[in-house]
Amino acid sequence: YLDLVRRIQEAEDHIKTIYADPNIPNPQIASSLTRQRLAELSAQRNQMAPLVETILQYQVSMVLADLGLSYGGQPLPPVLYRTTPVPLALIVSPRDTIRQDANISLKADLTLEQIVSLEEQVERDLNVSSLVVNIGGIGIYPTMVMQTTDLNWLVEVVAHEWTHNFLTLRPLGLSYQNSAELRTMNETTASIAGKEIGRAVMEKYYPDLLPPPEEEKPSPPEAAKPSEPPAFDFRAEMHLTRVTVDQLLAEGKVEEAEAFMEQRRQFFWENGYRIRRLNQAYFAFYGAYADEPGGAAGEDPVPAAVRALRAQSPSLAAFINRIAWVTSYGALTAMLER
Repeated sequence: YLDLVRRIQEAEDHIKTIYADPNIPNPQIASSLTRQRLAELSAQRNQMAPLVETILQYQVSMVLADLGLSYGGQPLPPVLYRTTPVPLALIVSPRDTIRQDANISLKADLTLEQIVSLEEQVERDLNVSSLVVNIGGIGIYPTMVMQTTDLNWLVEVVAHEWTHNFLTLRPLGLSYQNSAELRTMNETTASIAGKEIGRAVMEKYYPDLLPPPEEEKPSPPEAAKPSEPPAFDFRAEMHLTRVTVDQLLAEGKVEEAEAFMEQRRQFFWENGYRIRRLNQAYFAFYGAYADEPGGAAGEDPVPAAVRALRAQSPSLAAFINRIAWVTSYGALTAMLER
């Protein structure tokens, strides 16, 4: 199935290349065979997808039972997802602070020109920061998950979105929209759970496809001089960017902060990270997914508290069952103190 998805993506890219090539006078004719092949592949995928989804739902359910996140062997709610085109999201933040004030679903097939036009219009009319982002999944029920050829990523997202479904039946999930802190607590919890559950699924069912764990590199001797410059650390550089932007905004230097973010965007681009826009809305969205320290969250204490609770908990199930009943950041810090 994943190989079929790969061939579909290759066919789609080929068609896009034909239509973008100025040397091809009639792209419709030139792409006719590829479009026919794409239709055949898509039909095969649509026929196979329900079986694939059933298999992964079963495997994730079995791992949830192994981890103690089920009742009588059945997760509640049951694991249920569909691979489907996922809507884009329009994120809106004030310019003078980083805060997600809106997350609006958009059609999945918007062109880049339409996306840029929409962002410019929103910012011009409302004097805000905006960004249209791609999302991997949506925690409705059944959850929606983006098409991919990466099994590790797919299993992790299925588990991530199931965690949202689990939390939705409890106070933390019900409070998702009540504050930025609660949104960050929800997303960080789902990110932690998604990675742990996803890795457990891969270990149990697909060990040959499991990526190796990240190992700490030994420190070189003090007298040794590195022959190559250190590798670019995206998380560290993004953390530095967020901290600096927060400081500039706190000082009321909005235009300086925006100019700095554009400089940093170009810096990331030069180092291989193709960030289209880096602004307040970018940090408002990506800063909530903070299962690891650093990155776009900056010095936000909320995700650090969520990670601390996970570290204090004897198991993933204990962590999820504890944080599921938290309804404020203050309650989370009080739980940590106890």
